[in-house]
Amino acid sequence: MQIAQVVPDLATFAVDDGFAYIVPDGLDVAVGSIVRVPLGNRRVRGYVVGLRDGGSEKLKAITAVSGNMPVFDRPLLETLRWAALHYVAPLSVLVGKSAPPNLPRQEVAAGPWSPAAAPPRTGAVVKSILDGSRSRAAYLVGPSPWAETVGDLVAAAIAGKGSALVVVPTVADGEVVHRHLTSQLGDRVVAAWSAMPAAKATASWATAASEAGSVLVGTRETAWWRIADLAVAIVLGEGRRGMKEPQTPATQVRDVLRRRGAVERFPVVSLGSVPTTETIAAGVEVISGPGRSWPLTEIVDRSEEAPGSGVLTERARGALRSVSASSGDAFVLCRQRGDTVRCNRCRALRLCDVCGASVGRSDTCPRCEAAVGACSSCGGTRFAAASASAVRVLEELRAIVGPNAGAPGSGANITVGTERDLGAAASVDIAVVVDGDGAVFAPNYRAAEDALRLFARLAQTVRKGRGNRALLQTSRPDHPVYEAMRSGSPLRFLDQELDARRADLFPPIGELIAIEVTNALPTTHEDLVAVTAGDATLLGPAEVGDRQRWLIQGKDLQRIRVALRGVVHGWREGKARVRIDVDPIDL
Repeated sequence: MQIAQVVPDLATFAVDDGFAYIVPDGLDVAVGSIVRVPLGNRRVRGYVVGLRDGGSEKLKAITAVSGNMPVFDRPLLETLRWAALHYVAPLSVLVGKSAPPNLPRQEVAAGPWSPAAAPPRTGAVVKSILDGSRSRAAYLVGPSPWAETVGDLVAAAIAGKGSALVVVPTVADGEVVHRHLTSQLGDRVVAAWSAMPAAKATASWATAASEAGSVLVGTRETAWWRIADLAVAIVLGEGRRGMKEPQTPATQVRDVLRRRGAVERFPVVSLGSVPTTETIAAGVEVISGPGRSWPLTEIVDRSEEAPGSGVLTERARGALRSVSASSGDAFVLCRQRGDTVRCNRCRALRLCDVCGASVGRSDTCPRCEAAVGACSSCGGTRFAAASASAVRVLEELRAIVGPNAGAPGSGANITVGTERDLGAAASVDIAVVVDGDGAVFAPNYRAAEDALRLFARLAQTVRKGRGNRALLQTSRPDHPVYEAMRSGSPLRFLDQELDARRADLFPPIGELIAIEVTNALPTTHEDLVAVTAGDATLLGPAEVGDRQRWLIQGKDLQRIRVALRGVVHGWREGKARVRIDVDPIDL
């Protein structure tokens, strides 16, 4: 008699260990199978996480198998169990991520794949990564576009009879990569992203799971998918926000794939201009290409400007006038919230004296809640905006170049937009950052690193040509972020950033867990005090809308992760809604 251990598809820690069921004769069940099982007085979906031989045990039987393909295997299950602990989430929630939108059904295999007569060139770096002579994880630093390098890596993997996974931060990025790879490799390349119809995404899942030599290009959810003979996983833009799940469990593609790579024995290759500090701290081999990682960038110092001079410097106005006159293209990047201000008297940015974050016109720091008064440099009490919304910038720009300036999608030569519009600015003559300091000094411990990554992306939209360039407006041109932009390399800045994180025990040197609770129980704070006692610092609660928010900070929070599982289960049983974010992007 065969016994299956089944984890019911219920979002609760109470079923993490699963329950034992008899496998009826004639039912084909494997680890990873989706099944229907009786639980109490109802039937529920579940996932098989183990099989064993048993005797005449008095157990209920599995009633049906759903679909005809397992959604995970034993090695992938090992990563799913790790993730359940690391992200403080029920195992059922994690194993569900490995399943496609619809029930998986195996399609007819396409047959053996034959490489093209003239496959893409494969350089020494690509060969050494895939043949194991280098570390199992690598980061290739250099300028975009990356399509050619991705093509080389994929071709080398497939030539060795393996499959390849390419994970991208946005659908727009995925479409570019998918088109390039399809032009080389044909219908062996399949795509999957959240905006895709469920049936089509499920068909891509089935192809990747069953056919060695396939190539899957997808957004963050595909990092959990089972892939036949996976030979390489490629991550484009590991530090982009699209690589982290915003909802609980807030999983991170970079960490998931590196864990999978270590278990399943495939290399993980990240590509981009600015590695994350997590990549540097993990000892991943960073391989820099020759030359600059982004084009030449002009740092525009606005610290000596007179009050009331507008949000665009004369240098930026002149560059944009020139583009307009020559019918060229430009992109002007604004922040979603224009709240950076400067002192009218000395032109210094208004920053918190305690943590250095931008505070705008507030009397309290939005990061550390310290009181903020007059200008710390000269004592001035009057401040002028150093940034503005896209609407205001567009109004100012139209006074300079007329109808040649417009919002994204307007067809205008000069586009004014925010970071979410940057993907559409594929190739321009001039790129301008209106308020670089707003990004660099945002109230977040990752602000400077994220700002450098954003500026590098913007600079890479500038096409080659005389006079073409990116301009970054700043009142602090000596800041390390701007020094890095001048140098064309992120590595020295990232080393400095790690030193700063070490002093404050911020990730990746230390660990953070953010906990947000709606309808908190009266004992919630005391529960957290008991969980963290002696091992970590507990900050909070802070009121965030209708929620209460706590931060747990420490060098190693593994014991606390384990203890939180029982505590959070109790809160949810008491009808509280709980969101947990491990190493949050925003504080």
